[in-house]
Amino acid sequence: MSANHTDPMIGRLIDDRYQVRSRIARGGMATVYLATDLRLERRVAIKIMHGHLADDASFKERFIQEARSAARLAHPNVVNVFDQGQDDDSAYLVMEYLPGITLRELLQDHKVLTSEQAMDILEAVLAGLAAAHRAGIVHRDLKPENVLLADDGRIKIGDFGLARAATANTATGAALLGTIAYLSPELVTRGVADTRSDIYALGIMLYEMLTGEQPYKGEQPMQIAYQHANDTVPAPSAARPSVPPELDELVLWATARDPEQRPRDARALLDQLLDVQRVLADPSGAPLGRTMVLPPASATAVLPRGGTGETQVLPKARHRTGPVAPAQVDTVTALSEATSRRRRRGFVWLAVVLVVAVLAGGAGWWFGAGPGSQVAVPDVAGQDPAAATSVLQEAEFVVGEDAADWSVEVPAGQVIGTDPGSASRLQKGSTVSLVVSQGPQPLDLPTVVGQSEDAARASLSSFTVQDSVTQFDDAAAGTVLGVSGVDATGATVDLAGAAQYGEQQPVTLTVSLGPVPDVVGQTVEEAQATLQEVGLVGAEAGTEFSGDVEQGAVIRAEQQQEGALRPGATLDLVVSKGPPPVTVPDVTGKTIDDATAQLRALGLRVSYDRCTAFQCAFYDWEARLPVVSTDPAAQSTAARGSTVKLTYRVE
Repeated sequence: MSANHTDPMIGRLIDDRYQVRSRIARGGMATVYLATDLRLERRVAIKIMHGHLADDASFKERFIQEARSAARLAHPNVVNVFDQGQDDDSAYLVMEYLPGITLRELLQDHKVLTSEQAMDILEAVLAGLAAAHRAGIVHRDLKPENVLLADDGRIKIGDFGLARAATANTATGAALLGTIAYLSPELVTRGVADTRSDIYALGIMLYEMLTGEQPYKGEQPMQIAYQHANDTVPAPSAARPSVPPELDELVLWATARDPEQRPRDARALLDQLLDVQRVLADPSGAPLGRTMVLPPASATAVLPRGGTGETQVLPKARHRTGPVAPAQVDTVTALSEATSRRRRRGFVWLAVVLVVAVLAGGAGWWFGAGPGSQVAVPDVAGQDPAAATSVLQEAEFVVGEDAADWSVEVPAGQVIGTDPGSASRLQKGSTVSLVVSQGPQPLDLPTVVGQSEDAARASLSSFTVQDSVTQFDDAAAGTVLGVSGVDATGATVDLAGAAQYGEQQPVTLTVSLGPVPDVVGQTVEEAQATLQEVGLVGAEAGTEFSGDVEQGAVIRAEQQQEGALRPGATLDLVVSKGPPPVTVPDVTGKTIDDATAQLRALGLRVSYDRCTAFQCAFYDWEARLPVVSTDPAAQSTAARGSTVKLTYRVE
C-alpha cells in the first residue's frame, strides 16, 4: 500500500481553504503535499511541519522564518510563497506548485551534464540567489535537492528554511545546519555564514554537474567536513578533461577556502559566468576583464619598406667614439650570457625541488606510516563490545574502560560509539573507549486505563504510541481498556501494572468500541444488518425452542471464539422455533375437572366427548365422571396451544 493511502493528511481540508491531494516529498522538518486552493481554484504546494516538532519553538520559528524570507523575494527564479498559517497544532506554508523534477533527480538520471547545460542551470540559480543577496538574505542550504526544474523549462530555488539575514557574520547556532557536502570551510570551522558561503555551495554544485560526482567523499560526515576545511577543491577537468579551462577557473574561484578570495555575492559570480558564456560561445573573442594574448609588436610598429612583420636580423651599428657614437652591441654574446644565466637558475631550482621532494617524502613517511602517523578511529557502532575491541586493536589503538549510556536506537549490550568518536584522527597507540548501550532510558509510565484515548495519548508523549487496537466492551466507546508494549526480546507484554518503560519505545492502547448491539427478538436479516453496522458478522447457527421469543426471531448472539471481540469477528445467531412441545400426561381415571386443570396448566386446550349407545353429550353434573381416554394419547407430544380431547363413558 502506498504512503498516500495511509497518510492521514490526504483528503484533509487545511484552514477551510486548501484541500490536500497527495504527498510530494518528505524532509526532516516538514512534508510537502500537492493541494488545491479552493478559493482561487489553483494547484499549490503546501508544506506542513511535522506534528512532533510543533512544541519545539526553535523549529517553529525556523519554519515561519522560511515564509518571511521567501515572501521578501519576488523573482522568476525563486519559488513564490503565497500564504502561511497554523492549522490545529501544525504550521503550514503555501507555495507555488512546479510540476517537474529537482536537479538531484536530473543528476541521478544523467550523471554528467554538458558545459552548456551546467551554465544554463547555474545562470538561473545565480539570478534568483542574487535577488536574495540583494534583499539581505543568505540561503545557507543550497544543494541540488533545492533547485527545481519545472516541466515548462523554468528553474527556481526553493526551501529557504535555513535562510538568515545576511550580516557580516551570520552564526548557525550550536550545531551546523545545511548539508555537509556543500558546507563552506568557515561554516565547518567557525559556524558562520554570509553570502560567500552560498557561493561556495554553488561552486560545489557546478563541480558536481560537470563531473557527475562531489569533490569530497568519506564514510562519515566528519571526514567530508574535514576535507572542506583543509583541502582545496580540484579542478573539474582533472576528473573530466573535456571541461573547458574557463569553467575550471570559475569553480576554483567560487570554492576558494578563504572567503575573501571568492566572489562577494551571487551578482559578482553571475557577471563572470556571463563573460565565460560569451567566451565559450565565440572562442575567437577575448573575455572581458581577463588576461589577453597581445598581438606581436611588429603588427603595430612602423616597418621598413617591404617588411613582412616577421622577426628580422638588424645590421650591426658601426662602432663610433665620442658622445655621438653609441657603443656597439654584441648580440651573440648577450644572448649567450642570458642563456647561461637561465641554465644556472635552472640548476638551482632543480636542486631546490629535489630538496623539497626529499623533505616532503620524509615528512609523508613520518606522518603517514612512521611514528607520527595518525589514523581514523574506526566506526564500530552496532557491534558487540568484543568485536569492537578487536577492530580497534587491529587499528593499533589501546581500548580503555567501557562507558555506558542510554540509547533508543542501539540495543542494550551493543556499542553506541567511541570516545573520541569515529573518524577522529589520532596517533597510533592512543586510548579509545567504547560507549556501550544500556538500551532506552526507563521513564515513569503513567496510568491510562479508564481514560479517553486522546487523554491517554497525551499522557504517553514520551513514548511511541502505535495505532490503537479496538474491541467491544461494556465500557463506553473511546475508553482505554489496556496498554501493552514489548520486552527486550520483542514479545508483547501487558504494561497495565508496570511502573516504568523505555523512552520512545512502542506502546499500543486497547480501546473500547462500546457494547455489542442487542439483537434478541430481531429476525435473522435484521440482526445481521445491525451487526454489520458495527463491523461484526452474524451467521445463523441453529434453532432452539423458546417460550419467550417468538418463532423465527433471534434468541441470542454467541461469540465463536474466546477472548476479546474485535471488529470483523463472527457471531453465531441462535433462532427460536417457538415454545417447546409438551408431553400429554396420563389423566385417565381422573375427573373431568382435574384432568382439564392439569392439561391447561401445561398450555394445552381441552375439549370433551361423551359417548353412549345413542349419543355423545356433556352435562355439568358429568364433570365429576372419570376420563376414559385422551386424544392425543397419553405420553405423546403436542405443541403448546393445541387441543386435547377428553373422552368418558356413561353407562
